[in-house]
Amino acid sequence: MGVDGSPTVMVVDDHPIWRDAVARDLAEDGFTVVATAEGVAAARRRAAVVTPDVVLMDMRLADGNGAQATAEVLAVSPSSRILVLSASDEREDVLEAVKAGATGYLVKSASKQELGDAVRATADGRAVFTPGLAGLVLGEYRRIAQSRQTGAAGTSVPSLTERETEILRYVAKGMTAKQIAGRLSLSHRTVENHVQATFRKLQVANRVELARYAIEHGLDSE
Repeated sequence: MGVDGSPTVMVVDDHPIWRDAVARDLAEDGFTVVATAEGVAAARRRAAVVTPDVVLMDMRLADGNGAQATAEVLAVSPSSRILVLSASDEREDVLEAVKAGATGYLVKSASKQELGDAVRATADGRAVFTPGLAGLVLGEYRRIAQSRQTGAAGTSVPSLTERETEILRYVAKGMTAKQIAGRLSLSHRTVENHVQATFRKLQVANRVELARYAIEHGLDSE
């Protein structure tokens, strides 16, 4: 975190005008921009020094791609969370980024407000996707789970309470905390507390990994 408690951010993009504009917008929105980088090598070097809370990552870089840079950054700064901000919404790019460790994916048409909200959510450990892309990621996890024949409907999840398991099923279906709260007549805060407890018990870092766990154990089909 920055000196004022705001999340620290590194912006990785090979277009200097765009990179500087995003960094400026984030600073104006109260974030602490600790570094910028144009490519994979620079991102790795700077992340190792500044260990940003959130890395905004483009998919097209000067010396590689965003998935490669994501893996490189997480190797030297494992506490960082990666939010892709790319002009591409191609299936291959989205899945490649998530598999490399990105916890969210926005297209560059996102507004300044949407970007700021997404960075805050990412810093809090929430997965943020441009509408439609979350379903794509969850669908891929379902396909992998089915091909491996892992889990089955009704599989129990050790150590989780009945409420945590219920919420986990909804997460696996791509529902947001707000939607789950409305479905179960709970407060948003209560749902978030259950999700965070589930993170700790299952030793996962974010909602993407949580959804993958649920899908692999057949909990998304109930």
